[in-house]
Amino acid sequence: MPALVRVEPIALLPTPAGCAVFLGDGKKAIVFYIDLAIGASINSALAGETPPRPLTHDLYLLTLQAFGAKVSRVVIVAVDQEIYYARLILEAQNEIMERKIVELDARPSDCIAIAVRSGSPIFVVQELWEQLDDMSSVLQDMRDKGMDLGGG
Repeated sequence: MPALVRVEPIALLPTPAGCAVFLGDGKKAIVFYIDLAIGASINSALAGETPPRPLTHDLYLLTLQAFGAKVSRVVIVAVDQEIYYARLILEAQNEIMERKIVELDARPSDCIAIAVRSGSPIFVVQELWEQLDDMSSVLQDMRDKGMDLGGG
């Protein structure tokens, strides 16, 4: 397993095409862009809001629980031409099988929406983290303009 940097969602900002998600470790922030609906889903989970009916990410977690599985962690593993790639790491153990770890390819936006609901940690591969530009100043500029929707 490569070295990892733990991050948290620190801001979700509207953009003309969707939502900018800023992840940070307290010293640096990175940004990538997602669909506005998933940004709203992440923001509502961060705010502790419970929808009257389960949304897709809620349903996914309920299904995992029904099978004795849980989200262990999320790892953002790569970026290629501004498209980010992530892995959702699940652990399962029930009366039928021994402990099993499953790694799924998933969009970072879905991974974050699931992680914030389950309280699971989010990581970025350290080598990738070090290659990405620090977007802290961009985030501060956007916050100064009153664009912040939420996050940490």
